[in-house]
Amino acid sequence: MQGNYSQILKLERIQNERWYMQYVAHKKEFKKRLGIDTGKRLYHGCLEGPADAIIQDCFNRSFAGVNGTLYGFGVYFSSRATYSHDYAVPNKNKEHCMFVCRVLAGKTTKGDGSMKVRPAGFDSTTDGIHMTVTYHDAQAYAEYLITYQ
Repeated sequence: MQGNYSQILKLERIQNERWYMQYVAHKKEFKKRLGIDTGKRLYHGCLEGPADAIIQDCFNRSFAGVNGTLYGFGVYFSSRATYSHDYAVPNKNKEHCMFVCRVLAGKTTKGDGSMKVRPAGFDSTTDGIHMTVTYHDAQAYAEYLITYQ
């Protein structure tokens, strides 16, 4: 992120017990079914308003498509903070919001814009490089919110 921010203003740990318990249930099921832990720590950048909604109600696929659907109609995460920064549009105080998330990739395949749901036999889609797209709201848990300028 060098050159994309001047300072971190806040680092907040998100604690939503209901949402975390749903994530843990999915994690156990994925591990049992696949025999491996497919959890990743990924980034999700967004506007301040959606960030507040994510904290209260978790990720919501109803908003899929707001910023594109190149790899499917799901929630997008990246292993590259610089990529997620492009979606962390600043508020009037020039503050950006980015989540550090736990994401369950599960069994993944290359995605495309025609995918409204995950393909049969798969849990997520990808660009094959750094992006993971989830199709079930409990597949991701926003662990931290970084507010920065």
